[in-house]
Amino acid sequence: MALMDGRRSTRPKALVRRVVRKSCPVRPWNPTPVGSRKILTAPFMMLFALCAACVLAPSTLAQTNVNDVHILPRELESAKTEVAKQTLISPTLETHTRALKVAVDLVLVPVTITDPMNRLVTGLDKENFQLFEGSSKEEIKSFSSEDAPVSLGVIFDSSGSMSSKMDRAKDAVVEFFKTANPQDEFFMITFSDAPEVVSDFTSSVDEIQGKLVFTVPRKRTALLDAIYMGVSKMRQAKFAKKALLIISDGGDNHSRYTEGEIKALVKEADVMVYAIGIYDRYFPTEEERLGPALLGQIAELTGGRAFTVENPNDLADVATKIGVELRNQYVLGYRPTKVARDGKWRKIKVKLLPPKGLPPLRVYARTGYYAPQE
Repeated sequence: MALMDGRRSTRPKALVRRVVRKSCPVRPWNPTPVGSRKILTAPFMMLFALCAACVLAPSTLAQTNVNDVHILPRELESAKTEVAKQTLISPTLETHTRALKVAVDLVLVPVTITDPMNRLVTGLDKENFQLFEGSSKEEIKSFSSEDAPVSLGVIFDSSGSMSSKMDRAKDAVVEFFKTANPQDEFFMITFSDAPEVVSDFTSSVDEIQGKLVFTVPRKRTALLDAIYMGVSKMRQAKFAKKALLIISDGGDNHSRYTEGEIKALVKEADVMVYAIGIYDRYFPTEEERLGPALLGQIAELTGGRAFTVENPNDLADVATKIGVELRNQYVLGYRPTKVARDGKWRKIKVKLLPPKGLPPLRVYARTGYYAPQE
């Protein structure tokens, strides 16, 4: 032990200083020396952080409640987003809403005028027309005879009874589309046992003609169901002027909808219906015997016309005539003097005051409309 007392210790310097400091007088701490900073700073900072955590933890826990929700629920986010949309988008731009229906006060009435030879009469002026709603004479606010773009739908009979007439009927569709304008849009529905949309809205006539090539006659006739599908499809039309062309050879024998339901539907819809009936000289069934009257009544309700064709070779000419007629209509617009949003049927009557020297003329126009309902 004596020998060891005379030697210098080999222990680490930090331990030696700590042992020696017990016997040394206490001096004020001087942070300037480098060695002191290395030894004292780290433990001191750890001790300070621990003390601060102990002091601040209770207050932090007291201020934070685990039940508090700081993330906005999805329901509230979607509600705020919906409110923002409603403030940015006008109600009149919303589709399939009642607001659009009740906001329309101007009633538009397409009118076709023909002479005793069933030829179109053009060149008439606003003063040649009178318009009545019920018993009240209405002031014509707008008058037009321009060729406006049309949304057209073809309802094509592909039932088994069309076997001998199918090629001529296809030619009629082609001729009908030759009268179209580049701005027009079309769709086509074929029907036998059930209706089917074979071509959606398009501006390509070639596309519809290409689909028509694959149409083959088969099965029974669901004419009324096809008209229902066509009117429903017109809700997607982008033009105000809308028309359906029906090409069929007889009555209905396989529809779910009734004649009364379809008549009520076309009265409410703002769609003109034209029909070409291809009939034999004799009617083998009761449905086919009633076919011409059915198509005529439906067309008349909408302001359109029904044409009867006995010779399939005449189909193309009749289709062309209908196409030209759609381009040469008068459109009368008025605001009803008696505004009642009760959803009831309003009867319309168009009277003609022809110039002198013309033969008796015939007027084709829609017979009425359903008033908006709030």
